[in-house]
Amino acid sequence: MKNANPFAALSGLVYSTDSGRHCPECAQPEAECICTAGPLNSDSDGIARVRRESKGRGGKTVTTISGLCLTVDELKALTTALKKRCGCGGALKESVIEIQGDMVEMLLEELGKRGFVAKKSGG
Repeated sequence: MKNANPFAALSGLVYSTDSGRHCPECAQPEAECICTAGPLNSDSDGIARVRRESKGRGGKTVTTISGLCLTVDELKALTTALKKRCGCGGALKESVIEIQGDMVEMLLEELGKRGFVAKKSGG
């Protein structure tokens, strides 16, 4: 016997508010919203950790900066300024700033000038 109702496969579920409220700007659930005005790493200790990494990047070296208690817009602006200062490319990925090349000493100096507490991390 063929079922006449195509919605029978949904087992009666037509609409659900299970996911909660969504941000009107990015359409993400409020818990995962990336456009909030608050700092991304509010649980961080406020120390910028600068380290050189090459693992998982095909042998290419990048310098990463993590632990900054800044908003998304402030992180984007800082990333742009640091890329210009170093004269190289980079990106902001999940609140971690990535600058291409081995720029640890230059970034420690620049972050210090900008008023951040920065430490060299790793080897």
